[in-house]
Amino acid sequence: MIPRDFIDTLLARTDIVDVIDRRVPLRKAGQNYQACCPFHQEKTPSFTVSPTKQFYHCFGCGAHGSAIGFLMEHEGLGFVEAVEALAADAGLAVPQEAGAPGRPRAGADLYELMGQAARYYREQLKASPRAIAYLQKRGLTGEIAARYGLGYAPPGYESLASAFADYKRPELAAVGLVIDDERGRRDRFRDRIMFPIRDGKGRIVGFGGRVLDQGEPKYLNSPETPLFSKGSEIYGLFEARAAIRASNRVLVTEGYMDTVALAQFGIDYAVATLGTATTPVHARVLLRQAERVYYCFDGDNAGRKAAWRALENTLEALTDGKEAFFLFLPEGEDPDTYVRARGAAAFEAFMAGEAVPLSAYLVRQLAGEGAPQTAEARARVLKQAQPLLAKLGAPILARLMRQELGLRLGLSEREGERLLGRAPAAPRRAAPARAQGLYRQLARLLALEPAWAAQIDPCQVVEGEPYAGPLKELLAWLRGQPGKTPAQLLEAARGVSVESELQALLGEAMEWGEGFDAAEEFAGARRRLFDLWRKRRIEALSAQAVLSEAEGRELLELLRSAPT
Repeated sequence: MIPRDFIDTLLARTDIVDVIDRRVPLRKAGQNYQACCPFHQEKTPSFTVSPTKQFYHCFGCGAHGSAIGFLMEHEGLGFVEAVEALAADAGLAVPQEAGAPGRPRAGADLYELMGQAARYYREQLKASPRAIAYLQKRGLTGEIAARYGLGYAPPGYESLASAFADYKRPELAAVGLVIDDERGRRDRFRDRIMFPIRDGKGRIVGFGGRVLDQGEPKYLNSPETPLFSKGSEIYGLFEARAAIRASNRVLVTEGYMDTVALAQFGIDYAVATLGTATTPVHARVLLRQAERVYYCFDGDNAGRKAAWRALENTLEALTDGKEAFFLFLPEGEDPDTYVRARGAAAFEAFMAGEAVPLSAYLVRQLAGEGAPQTAEARARVLKQAQPLLAKLGAPILARLMRQELGLRLGLSEREGERLLGRAPAAPRRAAPARAQGLYRQLARLLALEPAWAAQIDPCQVVEGEPYAGPLKELLAWLRGQPGKTPAQLLEAARGVSVESELQALLGEAMEWGEGFDAAEEFAGARRRLFDLWRKRRIEALSAQAVLSEAEGRELLELLRSAPT
């Protein structure tokens, strides 16, 4: 692992404007820089780079991040590789944390090891009539197997020893090809059809292995390595990119075989998550590839649970103009069996007729097919809907969904806006729109200046107020991040629960114009926070039938300090 303080030092010595300008020419626009976004097609520049925040944000597709994040997205690099690239530019050597001496980092030698293993697995497939017969039984041709680089891992415990001159080298364990334990060293993948997993540059970063006969686990993935992170990689995306661009849609399946089988029948805009729930990273990447994302799930309970997780993790990545759909296959079917039995035309007709838009699916899941009949049922729906709609990154769609859900619950438009939360107003350039809420405004300011978190008493954040929970969580985390810049905060948050919220807050803060005084705004917000807490505390104490002596003194002090 790379020490956190080194990453902070690296970002402090890196100018994000210079990093991006060498790859995407920027032009000055006030205190920031602008360009047409490199992550989606646009004619009017909405991609903004802030030299003061060391942060980029696209107001069109929502892409945002630090210099490290930009290299990962634009160049298709892994995290460690992006850090090493920036360190080389800055003339710094990348250290390793104590306790992990000699642990291999991502580099050309590790990618070459994965490529060498893939070549070996492909040769073994050619030499195995049993593995070939299995693929033929699944309806796959040699052409499609070659396109996706399919291979076969033999059943032996040390088969890879014939592929590598030094089977004991530590890098083989570092990339997950072998396992080292008390029994010694052995191959991780044995008697499995091998599916190479490629990054954005086409380099093999991991493998998925499907057992030929009965056995558990049915699918086995590479472990987390310097090259591979299961929660951010998407199988088949490299192979499908041209078809995705041509069709402007991407179909997300649950398995490798589904993706390859669909491609065999000409539906070659399909990809797969790696045996895990769709993550926020997956959703952001997918929505940058095309305007329409179709999530395809089995029709059983497990499939519907997976669909709901995908919905929750897609909400914040969704922007107006992008669409997400949910498609459920008949029970007992998966994309592989469906397309082989009925053909591509039938599958695409099924997609066109049965795919449910995200908005309709969310409303249907919350409210059911008809309007809830009791006040208790309507209250339950409202409580479930509020945090979901608050996450939605598409303001126009959010407003329409509030209206639709309100109508389903028998609410007037005004009642729906009040109970479900008004969609945020567009912020002014010189100062933020106060209608967006005191707590969220405080969170934006703290994202810019984490040291201010020490000036906020979490007890003054009133439970039940809009955005109280996220603000408390952010406050607790920021107290351990004093003195960091926004870019350093982003990297410190990578992989923790506040990551996506912090990204959204910094993106919103990019709207603030040159006349905005963050320190003055924070002072005012802090006063309003205290006034709100004091009001709620007075109400709570006044409502008590009997007060203790201490509570009586507290109430008197609060009443005396109230503004006149």
